[in-house]
Amino acid sequence: MKQASHFYRQAHREALWAIALALGYFTWWYCSAYQFSAPIEDTRMPTLYFGMPLWFLLSCVIGPILFTVLCGLMVKYLYRDMPLDDFDKIETQNQGDTHE
Repeated sequence: MKQASHFYRQAHREALWAIALALGYFTWWYCSAYQFSAPIEDTRMPTLYFGMPLWFLLSCVIGPILFTVLCGLMVKYLYRDMPLDDFDKIETQNQGDTHE
């Protein structure tokens, strides 16, 4: 059962990282969309970057690209490969390997 608790701890850690990344993405999107948008009273045309307003560029173009890269890095460096078999079967196989 010691092996199963290790798997649960790792899965819990990975879930927390995924939630943190999702909250980070939402915070990025919310701040860039609402902090860089022009006030409603401002009637002049916003400054365009690559034909897009800054708030749109940051929240809808750069943000998804940045967080897709961060997600890939998270999977590569923080996630571990774990078997999806029954934990009791894994325990039995591990105990059998040590007796040989």
